[in-house]
Amino acid sequence: MIKRTIDISHPSYLKRKQAQLIIERPDKPVAQLPFEDLGVIILSHPQITLTQGVIESCAHHNCVIVHCDSKHLPSSLTLPIASHSLHTKTLYQQTQIKPVRKKQLWQQIVKAKITEQANTLKRCNRPHKQIQKMVNQVQSADKTNMEAQAAQKYWKALIDPNFKRNPDADGLNSQLNYGYAIIRAVVARAIVGTGFHPSIGLNHHNQYNPYCLADDIMEPFRPWIDQITLHQSSQELNKETKQPYLQLIAEKVIFKDQTMPFMVALSLFIADLKLAYIDHSIALKFPERVIV
Repeated sequence: MIKRTIDISHPSYLKRKQAQLIIERPDKPVAQLPFEDLGVIILSHPQITLTQGVIESCAHHNCVIVHCDSKHLPSSLTLPIASHSLHTKTLYQQTQIKPVRKKQLWQQIVKAKITEQANTLKRCNRPHKQIQKMVNQVQSADKTNMEAQAAQKYWKALIDPNFKRNPDADGLNSQLNYGYAIIRAVVARAIVGTGFHPSIGLNHHNQYNPYCLADDIMEPFRPWIDQITLHQSSQELNKETKQPYLQLIAEKVIFKDQTMPFMVALSLFIADLKLAYIDHSIALKFPERVIV
């Protein structure tokens, strides 16, 4: 079942009534949505109030709550602690991964990211062959840091030779921040759905970052956000420019030769990743974007 993503950007009161999310607004009729249909709720206005019952039901149905700051950019997530029946066993499995396996999996992730960067450049009629050649140069644990080397060439080719990725800047950077945060949220949702904890990463390891694993896994999907951002008609982050990022979650992708919504593919991909932690023969297959 495809889970819905809703962005609430007006003063609202959210409550639970008979397994339904009730959204009350002073300027519109009451909206009513089943919790079981929801995958992500984005709170994009400072005057939004929600009850404990809403948080409890979202956790029960593995629905992510994304909280936005004063600039309407996602700033934090509310995720269930354990939405998987074998959470303790799975968490132990996650913490016992061998160092050599972590290095191998990170190598596969970096290769996938650089591949998607090359694909994005090609789709946008930008020079891509130089970056495509870098894929086969990625070593275990990416010890030569090909990810950073590819990024330098990628941004110059995609946007402008003078463009700098700055998370604190407005315009294109602001839109990139929003898109990345949405991807991070749905990846984190898929992670907790398997019983893994999003803070225990393969490569990212910041004690103040509760989403290290989500940040690892989302890397190959960042170029999808970059392509959407490049094709936006405006650099202002508003209701219209948010829509393509929200629609990406339900967009059709190819995973293991099957076409399915991106959110569904993510859950299946994380399930494969879980097996790959203990089965070293598994080579990860990443979802591929269909719409270009």
